[in-house]
Amino acid sequence: MQSLRERASVMAPEDGVAEEAEIAEVDKKLISNIVIVIAMQTEALPLVHRFQLTEDPDSVFPKGVPWVRYHGIYKDLHINLIWPGKDPVWGVDSVGTVTASLVTFAAIQALKPDLVINAGTSRGFQAKGACIGDVFLASDVAFHERRIPVPVFDEYGIGARQTFSTPNLLQKLNMKTGKLSTGDSLDMSPQDEALIIANDATVKDMEAAAVAYAADLFSVPAIFVKAVTDLVDGDKPTAEEFLQNLVAVTATLDQAVTNIVDFISGKCLSEL
Repeated sequence: MQSLRERASVMAPEDGVAEEAEIAEVDKKLISNIVIVIAMQTEALPLVHRFQLTEDPDSVFPKGVPWVRYHGIYKDLHINLIWPGKDPVWGVDSVGTVTASLVTFAAIQALKPDLVINAGTSRGFQAKGACIGDVFLASDVAFHERRIPVPVFDEYGIGARQTFSTPNLLQKLNMKTGKLSTGDSLDMSPQDEALIIANDATVKDMEAAAVAYAADLFSVPAIFVKAVTDLVDGDKPTAEEFLQNLVAVTATLDQAVTNIVDFISGKCLSEL
């Protein structure tokens, strides 16, 4: 994800000075407004209760979309938790990259957050050190299902981005970190596997790179918190292991996000 600082480094000198001044101002401003994007209701509700959030009766989103906003004040932070809701046709959680990018775009446009947090469950690779219940703060995100074998378009399809750097948060909370690869399928085809390996991913999910893309359009920093429900290279069927561990791992995710929000409280972006 290209930050304001990175953009300033490639601008004309006079434009770069103005950009650097903007960076300094943003870096010193206390974080006060957070958007948390979570795909599944099972993952979202524990945090709604933890932060004592209330559902917005007058949606900030376009009429007709199923997206739900919970909001409230926790410590000195205004928290907006966005759940994409149930698909109006199929009645299941609106998971995947399309909804993730749309709801993130709309939330940033309407709510003007200082920081976006994408939290959720994921699959992990035990060969890369992931275990059931581990929580990762992603260092990089990329897609593995957008295969466009044409020069430059291939790199666009992968869409690799570094996430917002949070060295102090990582050290304080002693969290694991690794690269994350995103696709719209829960399971993994041989082609997906090859690209996930090429992305050097430790965990895979169905939303993060899409959230990163939308946040990047607005130059809003974003971090990605993922808890491992099942192992890609394990010996159990994907769906069985995912459902078996979902509730327990969601509780672990809930605690991890709470710890992160507690750490963020009273700090500016440069202190993360």
